[in-house]
Order: sequence, then C-alpha cells, then structure tokens
Amino acid sequence: MSLHTTRGFLPVTAAISGNALVTCAKLIAAFASGSSVMFSEAIHSGADTTNQILLLIGLRRSLKKADDTFEYGYGNERFFWALLSACGIFFIGAGVTAYNGIHSLIRPAHVELDWIVFVVLLFSFVVESYSFYVAGKDLWQTSRETTWRGRLRGADSATLAVLLEDAIAVFGVVVASVALLLSYYTENTMWDSIGSLIIASLLAAIALILIVKNRAYLIGKSMPEGLQDEVIALLTMDPAIERVIDFKSTTVGWDAYRIKFEIEFNGSSLAREAYGKSSMRKQYDELANDFEAFKRFSAEYADRIPRLVGRRIDEIEKRIRDKHPSIRHIDIEIN
Repeated sequence: MSLHTTRGFLPVTAAISGNALVTCAKLIAAFASGSSVMFSEAIHSGADTTNQILLLIGLRRSLKKADDTFEYGYGNERFFWALLSACGIFFIGAGVTAYNGIHSLIRPAHVELDWIVFVVLLFSFVVESYSFYVAGKDLWQTSRETTWRGRLRGADSATLAVLLEDAIAVFGVVVASVALLLSYYTENTMWDSIGSLIIASLLAAIALILIVKNRAYLIGKSMPEGLQDEVIALLTMDPAIERVIDFKSTTVGWDAYRIKFEIEFNGSSLAREAYGKSSMRKQYDELANDFEAFKRFSAEYADRIPRLVGRRIDEIEKRIRDKHPSIRHIDIEIN
C-alpha cells in the first residue's frame, strides 16, 4: 500500500486506543464525583471512540480494489464513513453533552471534589495530548513546505477528524477542571453545567466543519486548482496538441483523481509525424499521374492516422501519470 492510501491509519488507531481507555476512566470519575461536566466528558470520549471506529472502517473499505460494480474503486468509502462519524459527533457527542448540561442546570446536583477526579483528568490530558500529537505529526508530514492553514485545508478527512476531536478533548479537560473547581468553591453547580455546554458547542462546531468537508468529496469535488493548471500546462507543451477543451476532474479517493478533457490535435504536426522522414514533395513526385498509387497511398494514410492518434493518446496518458501519480483515471476525447 502506498503512503497516500494508508494516510490516516496511524492517527485513527492511536485515537481509538487512547479514547477507549479515557472513556472508562472518565465514567469512573463521573460516578465518583456526581459531576455533570465529567459525565459530559465521558460521553464525549465515548462518542469519539465510536466515531473513530467508523473512520477506521472507512479507511479499510477504501482500500478495496475496483470490481465490476465499482469500476473506479472504493476510494470514496472513506468520505462516506467519515461523514457518518461527523454526524455522530454532532448528534451523539454534542447532542447528549448539551442535553446533560441543560438537565443539570434545571436539576442541579451536588458536585463532590475527589482526588480520583483530578487523577483521571490528568490521565486524560496526557493520553489525548499524545493522540493529538500523533495526528498533528501525520498532518505535518503530508506537506512540509506549506503552511498549517494549507495543511488543514488539504488534510485527509480521517486525520483532520482525529486532530480536531483530540484538540477539543484536550481543551475539554481544561474546561472540566475549571468548571469543577468553580462549582466546588462557589458552591454553585451552574459552572459545572456551563462547562458541559461549552464542550457541546465546540463539538457541534467541529462536526459541522467535518460534515461540510466530507460532503464536498462525496458530491464530486474537483482536484486542486494548482494541480489542474499543471496538467493543462503539460498537455499544451505537446506540439501535437492545439488546445485543451472542457477539462473536468473529480475525486475518486484520498489524493486520487479522475480527469476528463477534450483535445484538438495539431494537423500539421500529425501530418509530419505520419509522413516520417519523407518530404511531401518527394511523395507527390512519386504519385504524380498514377491514380492507383494515389489510392493506395490515401488508404494507407487513412489507416495510419487513427493508429498514430491512438499512440499519441497513450503517450499523453503515460506522461500525465508519470508526472502526477494521483491521477488514476484519464478519459480523453478528440474534438
């Protein structure tokens, strides 16, 4: 498997392992303290674990080879499962957390400050910080020359989901700690509820970001504009191509594209290649006043041109794939 096809596996598997441990620890702390924000944190981590399992399913299914049913492969499976994961973040992670926060506002309960709570929070902070580091490192390695803003825009949806979820998880530990301390020392559980609502709002925000990103890929997002310009420039450099018409592209997986375009060949260039080294004047002299020879020449020429065009198209496709391996499928029409 290539680097691009395996992109996202390491951050996702690291996040699943870490969040599963953290979920168990937070549930213990939530029941020990009676804290709404700690229970919200446990729900948050549990939702993250489930959502990241969906991401892993999508990553594995996207590696399936093309068959008669899906002739362009299963690359877009990763975006479908990532979309399900994002919906899970929104409805389960943000929804249940918000409900829990509102419920604790309406029916406040006593918050017990116990040492086990802070041990769990510290453990969660360390584990989720490491998972965040793994996702950030994986994203940084995708393109070391660009800015972080550029990396986030072009990030694989699975890696981006883990990065954002773990960023909120790390920040959520801080929010939970502050909310618990304020609730305990002010004897006002409103702070505990506010902490839950802050976490819910952040989860809803990242869920919407991920839903929009995966939707774009599923409905046929085109290749990056810079890559498209490079392909068109490569085509127009060929002396046999007069111009490129109606260039279209679509995503067929992570960093995998299908392109379709029309080309108008340069007739003079093709004629020179078809005639080979012989000059037109020489061939004219040989055929002058010999109609039968002219007919044979015309038939041979008419037969030679389609083969020449087919060979040129094969060369064009090879040149594009050698220069841009991410372009997996090429459809060329002659104008």
